[in-house]
This record gives sequence, structure tokens and C-alpha cells, in this order.
Amino acid sequence: MEEVKGNLLIVDDDLAIRNVICRKMQANGYYSIAVANGEEALETIAAQTFDLVLLDVKMPGPSGMEILPRIVANYPDVGVVMITAVDDTQTAVEAIQLGAYDYLTKPFSLEELSARIDQAMDRKKQLTDK
Repeated sequence: MEEVKGNLLIVDDDLAIRNVICRKMQANGYYSIAVANGEEALETIAAQTFDLVLLDVKMPGPSGMEILPRIVANYPDVGVVMITAVDDTQTAVEAIQLGAYDYLTKPFSLEELSARIDQAMDRKKQLTDK
């Protein structure tokens, strides 16, 4: 059996996007769970251990930008990659300043997403190995 590369939490209000990303990351060797909103994300991350969260910026209820600081403060060992359909440099800069590892604008290819996740996992490993 192949070793799991890491545990991912995928947070996006679009069911199709959640399902596609989840299947792709599972095929790439990641244990992946997908949830639909910020409240579910906070409940799930409190109950399980994750290495990385893919977090949609704009969702009903608390937005990704609203829960990002909570994840960073409460789970400092969890990396966060923001994903969004809004190409907004100011929001990207703010997300990085709040502690996100990366910011990816939709539409993106699954190959690009996979590469960014691998990079974020490498960065997380480097930070935790120090």
C-alpha cells in the first residue's frame, strides 16, 4: 500500500469543484475530505488532523478570509492555500499577510493545483523541521 502524502481539507461552496479536487488529490496520494462552507471547515479541522486546507475565499456564511486567521491562530501547523474565482491582487496580498501559503485563481488546471499543493506541503515540512 502506498504511503499517504498528507491530509487535505478542501473547503468550497461549489459541489463540482469540491468533488473534482477531492478525487484528484486522492488519486495523487492525499487523504482528502471536502466540506461546503467555513463553519463545516472549522468543525472538521477541530475534529481531525490536517496538513493543508484548500480554502475558497468567497462562500456563504463566514468567508475564507474570515476563517483564515482562525485556522492560522488555532492550528499553526496547518498550511492554507486560498482558491478563488476572483482575481484580486489586494485580496491575494491580504491572504498571504494573514498566513496563507499560497493563493490560486480559478479556473486552474488540476496539474497546477497539484503542483501548488506539493509545494505547500514541502514548505510546511521545511517549517516544521526547523
